[in-house]
Formats: sequence, C-alpha cells, structure tokens
Amino acid sequence: MDDLHFMRIALEEAQKAARKGEVPVGAVIVRDEEVLSRAHNLRETSHDPTAHAEVLAIREAARKLRNWRLLDSVLYVTKEPCPMCAAAIVHARIKRVVYGCRDPKGGAVESLYNILSDRRLNHQVEFSSGVLEEESAEILKGFFRERRQTPS
Repeated sequence: MDDLHFMRIALEEAQKAARKGEVPVGAVIVRDEEVLSRAHNLRETSHDPTAHAEVLAIREAARKLRNWRLLDSVLYVTKEPCPMCAAAIVHARIKRVVYGCRDPKGGAVESLYNILSDRRLNHQVEFSSGVLEEESAEILKGFFRERRQTPS
C-alpha cells in the first residue's frame, strides 16, 4: 500500500464531513500498513472548536494504542494542518504527515508557519504535500461554492 491508498481513505472521510455540513477535511493515521484511526471534521456537529479531523484521529489512535506517543505512525490529511493540529502532531510524536492541498490562510506546515520542521521544538515531523492535491482542493472548493449559493 502507498500514500495514494491512504489518502483516498482520508478523502472518503472528507466526503463524510461534507455530507454532515462540516468543512470537508479527512484524516487517517497508519502504522505498519494498518489503519489505526480515521476521522473527519466535527466542529459543527460536536460544538467543539478542537474537533478537527487530525485531532480526532490522534485521540482515537492514542486510545487504541493506549499510548499518547504515536511513534512510527503516518498521518494522512486532505488539507494542510492548522497551528493547533500541527502542535498536536508534534506532541503526539507522529513520524510523518502526508497532506493533499495547502491552506494559504491557515497552514502551519509550509504555507504560513513551519511548525513540523521547527528545530526549536523537541520533535520534528517529516512531511509530503500535494498527494491527491486536486481532489483534496476540489472537495473544499465545491463545499464552499455550494454554501455560498444556498441561502441560510
């Protein structure tokens, strides 16, 4: 299995979020080719500002492993993580992040900040971007296009 396979699972999660009226971001955490957790945004549904796909996936993987250290795991996410999620990724000791599209207004991996590679922190995270970038960007664009066209 490869990055494309797991990113497609993250895209499935993003589609679940969109169907719920949530910003369509999906995340999957994998270790040794096994999916430890998968999640999608649930901020609106749960009334929780921290219910980003990445944070929910990290919580579930840690619960499953009974360990907050997610060593040797890879997080696949459809959109570049925000500062909150990037900090959670560093704290969880995730080895690598693979994401689809950049977030020019809030991205904390490359776009606005470089939290995952900041040498001042006690852990750095490898990352790859642009994996299924067009599909990841399109689901977001389509979601917001539809919201602008639908009266409240």
